[in-house]
Amino acid sequence: MTHEIKDILTAHLRAAENGVKTVLATVVDLDGSSYRKPGVRMLIAENGQMTGAVSGGCVEKDIARNAEAVFKDDKPIMMTYDGRYRLGCEGVLYILIEIFNPDNELINAFHQCLQSRDHFKVLSHYKKEEGAAEGLGSLIEINEKQFPVNMENRSSPGVDKDLQVFERVMPPCFKLMIFGAEHDAVQLCKYAALNGWEVSVIAGPLEAKTIENFPGASEFHSVAPDALVLDKIDNQTAIVIMSHNFANDLRYLIELKEADPAYIGLLGPAHRREKLYVQFIEYYPEEAERLIDRIHGPAGLNIGAETPQEIAISILSEILSVVRDKKPILLKEKKGGIHA
Repeated sequence: MTHEIKDILTAHLRAAENGVKTVLATVVDLDGSSYRKPGVRMLIAENGQMTGAVSGGCVEKDIARNAEAVFKDDKPIMMTYDGRYRLGCEGVLYILIEIFNPDNELINAFHQCLQSRDHFKVLSHYKKEEGAAEGLGSLIEINEKQFPVNMENRSSPGVDKDLQVFERVMPPCFKLMIFGAEHDAVQLCKYAALNGWEVSVIAGPLEAKTIENFPGASEFHSVAPDALVLDKIDNQTAIVIMSHNFANDLRYLIELKEADPAYIGLLGPAHRREKLYVQFIEYYPEEAERLIDRIHGPAGLNIGAETPQEIAISILSEILSVVRDKKPILLKEKKGGIHA
């Protein structure tokens, strides 16, 4: 997940300010099944602080112990973790552990990549054997330029052609745009931020609210609907319209008529939704079918949600199911693997 790499870099920079070294652990391969899949990462600081996780909590202590050798000689190593006898997960994890010490060029390029909402790539060179080896290490590729995650890695990651490569294209951070600033919007913002999403809140210019009222928000805009800047809505963006004002919701729908997000949700009962549709069709009949077919309204899954917190969970669950193209069912009724 892109937000996990973002958190890892933030934690590294905080540690570096205090002269504390950090190590990056990446699950690069898996035999069998596991709690999490290849591509998950965590950061271990030399003072013992950890950012992120690669399992439900069972593997991290072993990684920290193996990281001691990396801190000592600065050389990347491979470790394996056989969960078949300890976790009951029937899987063997292959974990690359390396010094995380990106240079300023990588840090600046990464921040610009996040800002521009561009894709980037992570390539980890590894072997399915424990210990050190020439060429172990990870690279981050941004705009076709590759940067080692450890600027002092003298072994040139990937130089040994016998190594395997775990490669993953990373999309922009998932973004939620909330159109509305009432109490339920606060809860939705908070829960989405806990999920690692970037959250933008759009409020009317007369609302007496600021970003301080929305814990976890990345952006807050107090602006009239017709003054919105909507150039960064992409397929990693979800939108929820929940202003509790019929006229404002209609104006938001009008402004969003040409947008192409991953999800559009509309808060409120079905009869209110139908009134909004009728009004929209009167103004923009040629745009109506395309937009209306994409709207999820009332937003959320039918889980019996009543409180603002429960409604937030219901909406976030529907967003995930839509974005990942999954039909919500009870996991006990699912055939095959949980994550398949």
